[in-house]
Amino acid sequence: MNSSTAAVAVGAGATAVVALAALVTAAGSNPLETALSMAVPAEYRALIEEAGNTCPEISPNLLAALLTQESAFNPKARSPAGAQGIAQFMPSTWETHGIDANRDGKRDVWDPADAIPSSAQYLCTIADDVEDVPGNQQHNMLAAYNAGSGAVREHQGIPPYTETQNYVRSITALADASPEGGNTSVTTTQATTAVNAAKSMLGTPYSWGGGNSDGPTTGICCSPNGSSGTTINGFDCSGLTLYAYAQAGIALPRTAAQQYAASTPVQPGQTRPGDLVFYGSGPADIHHVGIYLGNGWMIDAPRPGTKVRYSPMDSMTDLYSVGRPTPNKEI
Repeated sequence: MNSSTAAVAVGAGATAVVALAALVTAAGSNPLETALSMAVPAEYRALIEEAGNTCPEISPNLLAALLTQESAFNPKARSPAGAQGIAQFMPSTWETHGIDANRDGKRDVWDPADAIPSSAQYLCTIADDVEDVPGNQQHNMLAAYNAGSGAVREHQGIPPYTETQNYVRSITALADASPEGGNTSVTTTQATTAVNAAKSMLGTPYSWGGGNSDGPTTGICCSPNGSSGTTINGFDCSGLTLYAYAQAGIALPRTAAQQYAASTPVQPGQTRPGDLVFYGSGPADIHHVGIYLGNGWMIDAPRPGTKVRYSPMDSMTDLYSVGRPTPNKEI
């Protein structure tokens, strides 16, 4: 993030992650027109429902997804870059765009009653700023919230920053989560099927970009360290989880970050076999995923040069969250 122009910074570690239920929308409806249906802390629900209707470009669900991404609803969140509060405003941006929404005589970035409406108002302001930029207006608005309107105008769309691209992708996935019906997350039977499918692939080589719903495939070039999967038939980490859950009739997105966004965070002590284990510094920076087996173990495709195997959860130092897939559709 360019901290001199960005409004916010991704905050919140694993301890701040909250459960997020799925979005309720009628088939074929526009998610931006729906009312709030995410599971958010009760004390913020009315604020988000009201602020999420500030302008046509946002919705309660979109605002809830953004706050989940920014701070996981932690009003005391402070990022290393200096972003503050539940909506992670940079001080300079708050000075310009913060409002005294609760009319108590002060604009307080640490008070959700001010920060949540200010976040919605700021989204509307930058939506106007980038309305003439080509591409998806909502995506451009979210990119501008993360990287600044100037960067979106300069690049005529989402800037080529990995963080910003993942930011937009993650919030969109959260806001467009699966319809809530009888199943808001996978059943125990589906989770068991996924675990068994993953176990059936033990010993399969790691292949960067490899794997789909049908099984191992040759991958692509190249990983950040230059490893290519073009000559290796196998799985990368998210390819394995995608395959495993496809056998249970659950379609997961392709990347680890997208799979995090499509899952419901699980609180410590409530994990169960089949949950997905995510590693990274934040929602936009998830770089690895495995399938939880119990007793601190998971099955994963760790990295180039390895094979699908059992790994302890502490085999990487940046464990971020455990999530339970939320079915998007049946295959």
